[in-house]
Amino acid sequence: MARIIGILSLAVIMFLSCTNGPGKEGRRGKKHTITIAGSTSVMPFTEKLAEHFMIDHPSTVVDVQGGGSTAGIQACLNRTVNIGMSSRQLKDAEMVLNEIIICYDGISVVVHPKNPINGLSLKEISDIFHGKITNWSQLGWVDRKIDAITREEGSGTRGSFEDLVMKSQDIDDGIMVQDSNGSVKEIVATDPYAIGYISLGLVDQRVKALAIDGVMPTVKHIKSKKYKIVRPFLYLTNGALDKYAQPFVTFVLSREGQNVLKKEGLVGIHD
Repeated sequence: MARIIGILSLAVIMFLSCTNGPGKEGRRGKKHTITIAGSTSVMPFTEKLAEHFMIDHPSTVVDVQGGGSTAGIQACLNRTVNIGMSSRQLKDAEMVLNEIIICYDGISVVVHPKNPINGLSLKEISDIFHGKITNWSQLGWVDRKIDAITREEGSGTRGSFEDLVMKSQDIDDGIMVQDSNGSVKEIVATDPYAIGYISLGLVDQRVKALAIDGVMPTVKHIKSKKYKIVRPFLYLTNGALDKYAQPFVTFVLSREGQNVLKKEGLVGIHD
């Protein structure tokens, strides 16, 4: 019996030492939460930044949610989040918010790797999404309907695509709509006849990025301004940030934070 009590006492001591030992103030003390919501384009990169930040700030939790740029802007206006994320420029009525450019991103037009087409003109892309070009044979490939995919209304990526590519043309109502960059990428990766547009930072071997007017979407071409379909990634605030959220933004804009973004294929603010 004494042996059992001794073992239990040792277990309690070990438990207390693990939960209250030195350097465990993040577990022992109150956790402070930073809430961030908005663009699904900015979201995966913010999650990466949050992972790095929380290693050095164990008493802070960075809660990152999607919802789209418009939802993030509205949440920021309503003060239901600390930071909003947007991949489109603010409209006049939204300009009461503070904009913080965290990096620049190219919008890549992507197709399945088996698609032999390597490049299109800006007009051809506009005509595809407007519904003028509907068959791959019109572009010199197989006689097969083009499975074009766009983003939902309110998406920052869609808003930027409309501004930079569509200009005066509307996106055809019959085109398939998806609610995230990841969903667009997944469909293109599994459909040889699909075409869509996603963040450059999400392009990998599963999809093929097309040259636009002879220029590939690369970090080098974005820096040199040769590639034209480029938009800023924005953090938005409604007034001054508190003492917990401000250090996160400072980290994102620091050399360390910018290096995290650059490793993900984005262009830093100092480049």
